[in-house]
Amino acid sequence: MIEKTFPITEKLLSNGFKFTQKLFELLTSEFEQLKRKTDPIALSTLATNKKEVVSQLEQFSKQLGQVLATEKLPLNQEGVMSYLAKAKAADISTDESLQHWREITALLTKCRSLNEQNGASIDLLNRHIQRSLQILRGKSQLTSTYGPDGSTRSMLFSHTLISV
Repeated sequence: MIEKTFPITEKLLSNGFKFTQKLFELLTSEFEQLKRKTDPIALSTLATNKKEVVSQLEQFSKQLGQVLATEKLPLNQEGVMSYLAKAKAADISTDESLQHWREITALLTKCRSLNEQNGASIDLLNRHIQRSLQILRGKSQLTSTYGPDGSTRSMLFSHTLISV
């Protein structure tokens, strides 16, 4: 059976690698945009493009899982490595596919880290925006302070700096 499914797997891994590269490029661009804090339209476009690439990666994952299921293997690192080992045992050249899989897993690790950094930056920017809007709208703010014993307490500040 592996002789029939391996050409499909080879193409899937090649495409998966391309999608992973694209996601990494988009996350890197998003990181740079957030660092410069310049263009919200560019960030929106990047977010849309990321959704498309993630959708393609989900499809890749689903299809790879189906191929692995033909050999009764799970969709994980061990499953893919076992599949490639079976292909090699059947005298199929797996060098390129193995390289693609290794690059996919390495890039996805970098993507996860970049995505977490970008998410934290977006969360911080969102908090600043929300706080600025509250100040401009003249709404009260709840602020945490420390008491003499080190315990925290919240104080309600009701005076506004500016009202629109």
